Amino acid sequence: QVQLVESGGGLVQAGGSLGLSCAASGRTFGRYAMGWFRQSPGKEREFVAARSLGGVTTHYAESVKERFTISRDNDKNTVYLQMNSPKPEDTDVYYCAASRTPLAGTKEGQYDYWGQGTQVTVSS
Repeated sequence: QVQLVESGGGLVQAGGSLGLSCAASGRTFGRYAMGWFRQSPGKEREFVAARSLGGVTTHYAESVKERFTISRDNDKNTVYLQMNSPKPEDTDVYYCAASRTPLAGTKEGQYDYWGQGTQVTVSS
């Protein structure tokens, strides 16, 4: 069992930068692949980025590639999402998720634990 708590959301101007953090409870953080998803009201949750258990493999949605970076610090039980050059269409609630599989999955069903979400609003 792992509990996830996101932080760092807020209001950012388009073209700026914002960093999200997700702190995990427990001593087994290093056994999970981690991902970030986002969701707008009335829409399905959308994959953003994922990093494998060992941190070697990463995947990004095409819409955020080369702008967002996912990283993890296993010593701090934390996964990060650095958002550079955000756009208004990146406005969403962002969720981090943990998967018991070692790979960096891109589908919601591949993840077992979810945080409560943090709102990101990008102004134009």
